Amino acid sequence: MKFYSILKIGCFHTNNCEDFLINEPISSNERVIAVFDGCTMGKESVFSSILHGKVLRKIAKEMFYLDFFKSNEAELRLKLKEVVKALFNEIRFLKNQLGLNTNELLSTLLLGIINTQEYKSELLTIGDGLICHDGKLIEFEQGNTPDYLAYHLSKPFESWYKSQKQFYSIDRFEDLSISTDGIFTFKNLSNKEKQKDENDIINYLLVDSQYEEYENNLHRKVRFLEENLNHSVTDDLAIIRVRT
Repeated sequence: MKFYSILKIGCFHTNNCEDFLINEPISSNERVIAVFDGCTMGKESVFSSILHGKVLRKIAKEMFYLDFFKSNEAELRLKLKEVVKALFNEIRFLKNQLGLNTNELLSTLLLGIINTQEYKSELLTIGDGLICHDGKLIEFEQGNTPDYLAYHLSKPFESWYKSQKQFYSIDRFEDLSISTDGIFTFKNLSNKEKQKDENDIINYLLVDSQYEEYENNLHRKVRFLEENLNHSVTDDLAIIRVRT
């Protein structure tokens, strides 16, 4: 199984990339992958996406160590809930511990648990995001008003989790990608008449097999778009692509 990823600041942002990503094992045959997009209108939005990512990485490491001593063979959907619950509780604790405002914790989250032997996956999108499953695009778009996890930290986890609708289950995949909505923002800023179709760019990044032999596959493709087609990503971008 090959993993490719890219985290890139958009050319309309000058100081920090507000997206983040992680790819961590939680057992000998399972991994958690996730992309985050901090809200530009939030306060210090880069902090929120990084905080969620760092907390999720900590949770993944703890699950991996626990699995080493006592195997947890729960179904992927239950593993997904376990991870999200731990993240929910940790972010709520840190909000109180650090005296953070809700606006300091606004970040979307697209999270997946992957079985690396059976090529299954369970995914949940909290806010906006794009999944590409063997060429099929599944977009979750909330009209620029994402329902951030941070809005619900005062609620019981179970009631909030039951209200989530943006799940996606995969019985088997050969090619799986998750992306923040920055993937929709490639622009030809020098010649609008030569603007590439949005779907062509998405297919090139998430379906096309060019450069698959290189670990920096996605970096090469983005560089090609920039240098050969004059297309730059204007918003921040985080992508993880998995090929069997």
